[in-house]
Amino acid sequence: MKAFFPIIDWIKAYQKPWLKGDLSAGLTVGVMLIPQGMAYASIAGLPAVYGLYASVIPILLYAIFGSSRQLAVGPVAMVSLLTATALGAMGGLSMEQYIAYAVLLAFMVGGIQFLLGLFRLGFLVNFLSHPVVSGFTSAAALIIGFSQLKHLLGIEIPRSHHVHEIILHAVENLDQLNYGALFIGLLGIGVIVLSKRINKSLPGALFAVIIGILIISLTGWGEGEKVVPIVGDIPSTLPSFVVPDLSLDIMQTLLPMALTIALISFMESIAVAKAVQIKHRDYEVSPNQELIALGLANIGGSFFQSYPTTGGFSRTAVNDQAGAKTGLAGIVSAVLIVLTLIFLTPLFYNLPKAILASVIMVAVFGLINYKEAIHLYKSHRTDFWMLIVTFLATLSLGIEIGIGVGVILSLAMVLFKTTRPHTARLAKVPDTHFYRNIERFDDLEVKEEVLIYRFDAQLFFANITFFKDKLYEYEALKNDKLKLLIIDGESINNIDSTAIHALEEIVDDFKERGVEVCFTGIKGPVRDVMMRSGFTRKVHPDHFFMSIQEAIDHYFDEPEEPDNDTEFSDYINQANL
Repeated sequence: MKAFFPIIDWIKAYQKPWLKGDLSAGLTVGVMLIPQGMAYASIAGLPAVYGLYASVIPILLYAIFGSSRQLAVGPVAMVSLLTATALGAMGGLSMEQYIAYAVLLAFMVGGIQFLLGLFRLGFLVNFLSHPVVSGFTSAAALIIGFSQLKHLLGIEIPRSHHVHEIILHAVENLDQLNYGALFIGLLGIGVIVLSKRINKSLPGALFAVIIGILIISLTGWGEGEKVVPIVGDIPSTLPSFVVPDLSLDIMQTLLPMALTIALISFMESIAVAKAVQIKHRDYEVSPNQELIALGLANIGGSFFQSYPTTGGFSRTAVNDQAGAKTGLAGIVSAVLIVLTLIFLTPLFYNLPKAILASVIMVAVFGLINYKEAIHLYKSHRTDFWMLIVTFLATLSLGIEIGIGVGVILSLAMVLFKTTRPHTARLAKVPDTHFYRNIERFDDLEVKEEVLIYRFDAQLFFANITFFKDKLYEYEALKNDKLKLLIIDGESINNIDSTAIHALEEIVDDFKERGVEVCFTGIKGPVRDVMMRSGFTRKVHPDHFFMSIQEAIDHYFDEPEEPDNDTEFSDYINQANL
């Protein structure tokens, strides 16, 4: 019961001193969530109130089922953009249809996440490598930020998920610039940034909202020819119970993006949950339980007019800094949203859309991780180019194609590294029994008649050709002097039938040419396969050795004792790492 309902665990262990931190954090995040929720709903193309609807039931359900005690669930920028992308591609929708399909999308995302968690398939997100996610996130942040130019500048810009199109339309319509909206938007950005610099837990977005409402109320800029666009009427009602429209045709259309949102939102959530959990040793984050919790939060939310939600970076950080100890903080935030929906929505009538744009821009531009690109350029060029390609594909080709390119790149890199792993020719470190890569160490003792071949991966059908090619390439360097081939299996963890057949061919080929073949360091699971397949009848057991040195001693019949093992450290320092 505790595994499926983590709330039982923290309720039983609840301590009175925690209450102050939970109340403080819950109120702080709730206050922060009010403007953010409305802002993120606008990214999704929904009325502002749906951002508040998405901040009630999902939070309550996550508090019951979630394994993280600090994760703040609700609407986030990335998922909002993906929602807009999924529904925008359908075209010609009325607002009623658009809302209904957004709710259906939440149900589908939740269903996918719940099933993944139930069948313990959380490992699937590993197919999205960190560089790909970083490139996609940075590009999506730019798209989200520039999509708010229409509200910041107060001009009409057609909806687009291509940055160059947004900038082009903005430049073409600059003659319609609304100076009032621009002034309020820039002021909002300044207030939020300044608040963060003073104290990260300050609700800078709420301060900006209050200032924006006051400016409109006192100046009357919400009326007249050069009107500053405002939010207007927000219903003072709680979300009603509505069963999602489970149309099979629409579900089939939304399925690819629902799967994308399910995986991306889980990655965002689990990343921040694990980062925060490091600071707290009294509980453990379970990835599969997180999938179940997020799935139930989205499924339950869809019955109360919520669009897809997940755990957010900024709100979770604030929740932790403000002293949250348990899921009670999330429950307090949800209660505050409920009170806002019942009593406070009329106060947001004069809220300028430029302020919502400023909230979004400050939030998403913080997701652009240029430092990661610089680090990868210096340390790992392959990952750097994966990041850049995903970034450019997302910016130029769109969200769906961008994430598709990223997934293909991740899978292609896995296949490439699996089918073309690292290999090495080994030789002896003088006065020791250690053998190391000839290309990385100097002054090794190389015997012309011996080839010691190490293959650093499992051996199976996809890389056996590469295994053979490298082996014969290394043999050619011996200039027909080879008398002993030692295949070091220390790094081989698995082997299949195709590899067994290939090894039999290799052994036959070398035997015909008078070269003895030995195997060293073969691990138990690999040895079991070799025995069951009959390979050990072809290569007699006395050609299998625990170490390379034993094989050398057996062949040359001259056992050696290392004179000074401590000298090996000198060669380690010479390695060309």
